[in-house]
Amino acid sequence: MQPELRMYTQTADLALDANKVLRNTYMLLGLSMIPTVIGAFIGMSMNLAIMAQSPIVTMIVMLAVMFGLFWGISANRNNSLGIVLLLGLTFFMGIMLGPILQVALHLRNGVQLVGLAAGGTGVIFFTLAGIATATKRDFSFMGKFLMIGLVLLILASLANLFFHVPAMTLTISAIAVLIFSGFILFDVSRVVTGGETNYIMATLAIYLDIYNLFVNLLQLLMALAGERD
Repeated sequence: MQPELRMYTQTADLALDANKVLRNTYMLLGLSMIPTVIGAFIGMSMNLAIMAQSPIVTMIVMLAVMFGLFWGISANRNNSLGIVLLLGLTFFMGIMLGPILQVALHLRNGVQLVGLAAGGTGVIFFTLAGIATATKRDFSFMGKFLMIGLVLLILASLANLFFHVPAMTLTISAIAVLIFSGFILFDVSRVVTGGETNYIMATLAIYLDIYNLFVNLLQLLMALAGERD
């Protein structure tokens, strides 16, 4: 086989593999929304006042559960248990939406704000995923900047647990929307260009991007457009 033909065949195989990973990722991503919605309904019906009374303890417990599931998913990325753990994580993340949804739905226009946040998240995701897929451009150069921004965002969020500055909360949410929008572009691009070949790990990354984008969009809308009685 001529070198040019062999190179073309290898490129075509890589493209087919990337398309397969992307297709499986989107299918699993869609499936993951089902336990998220179920968990959110359960979270909204629970009495979560203790979470507000002990936010630091709550965050520690929540992070412990999440990182435990992250580890389990990563360790089982190549078998069906990884899918089960991923769906378990999305169910848990749905429950964790309970507090913010309870607050939002107590606003006079809460239903509209939740719908607007969900719709905005969908528009941002499909737009950025479409750009990454159509252009097939490698956005890996964004990784370092996004990780630095994420670390700073986490530190600022932890600091605000102690200071409770409303303006800081608003700023953190606005920056988070930008950062997680960037992560969507970055993570989808990694699948398209072959940087991520495991659809379970790809789904985990993109799911977390969408989840955090939705939460921070909702927080912004509640602060800027929420109608209180």
